[in-house]
Amino acid sequence: MTLFQLRDDVPTLRAPILVGAFDGWIDAGGAASTAAGQLAEGATTIATVDPDVLFDYRSRRPVLDVVDGTLQHLDWPALVVAHLALDERDVLVLHGPEPDFRWQELGSAAAEVALRLGVLQWVSLGAIPAAVPHTRPVPVFGTASADGLLADDVEKGPAGLLRVPAAALSVIEMAMAGVGIPTVGFYGQVPHYVGGPFAPAAIALLDHLGRHISVDLPLGGLADEALAQRSRLDTAVNADDDARQYLERLETMGGDEGSFPSGDELASEIERFLQDETGGDEPPRLG
Repeated sequence: MTLFQLRDDVPTLRAPILVGAFDGWIDAGGAASTAAGQLAEGATTIATVDPDVLFDYRSRRPVLDVVDGTLQHLDWPALVVAHLALDERDVLVLHGPEPDFRWQELGSAAAEVALRLGVLQWVSLGAIPAAVPHTRPVPVFGTASADGLLADDVEKGPAGLLRVPAAALSVIEMAMAGVGIPTVGFYGQVPHYVGGPFAPAAIALLDHLGRHISVDLPLGGLADEALAQRSRLDTAVNADDDARQYLERLETMGGDEGSFPSGDELASEIERFLQDETGGDEPPRLG
């Protein structure tokens, strides 16, 4: 088996589902990686990948511990598959940093592992920057490889062509679909003025995932962190007239809760995110 080193003592899995999330691209506000980290809390690692073949260490350097002038430990970036048993089914979580290299090979290898483990479905978790206010519930849209995989109350991605820079996660999802494993994705929309981690979006992703697999997923400390972030953002906005007026415009533009932006609007926000634009009609990044 290429790339993945699978443990010999993997238990027999019950209706396993494989959830994937990487940090970096399509992880606005750290929402997807935070959700995956919370999901994998206390889980057992059953598969790993040699980081030397996936990562550019000059762009994602390992962390070095120096104790009393002596080099003691290197913490390397790690891409792993974790296993946890939830109620009547098993959940696998492929998470870690987004790889720099060998995406196509990684997709094929991940699909091979999934088939070997009897995975019934792949679920991508992601988050994108969007012109949405932090004062409303986090909108989440879904993708699916076939009709009927998403619940009726899940807003599906925009109609028509949406051409955006690809993520490694999308390569893996397409590889899964290519070998016959049904795939879905849930993508939270994070206010583009939030400059740090955004716990409400991680909670929204876990909520959608839990409802999709009919399991109540633990949130850990995310609920408290979301309340604290809401308070900090409210304080920052109220202290700045321009920011407050901008937020009011977003609330007006948003219309009904959960309304979904058009493909052009999504592409515009993604382009803005990539270019890291500041100024214009937007308030300073907050959070």
